[in-house]
Amino acid sequence: MLHLKWKDAPTLRTVTCKHTNASKYLVSNVLTVGKDYEVKNETEEFLFIIDNTGNIGGYYKDYFG
Repeated sequence: MLHLKWKDAPTLRTVTCKHTNASKYLVSNVLTVGKDYEVKNETEEFLFIIDNTGNIGGYYKDYFG
């Protein structure tokens, strides 16, 4: 259960949110356009960041620049 330790893990890098236009899910309530987010883990398709709620969330990479 490594995902339980991601919040306290060192930041890999920071990314900036470039849009919140999602076709299927509502992400505008947890991401802010232009805001920098700390990346805690990364896969080929997703970034796991600390979002506006203060928790770790997994989001598609196309939201970030």
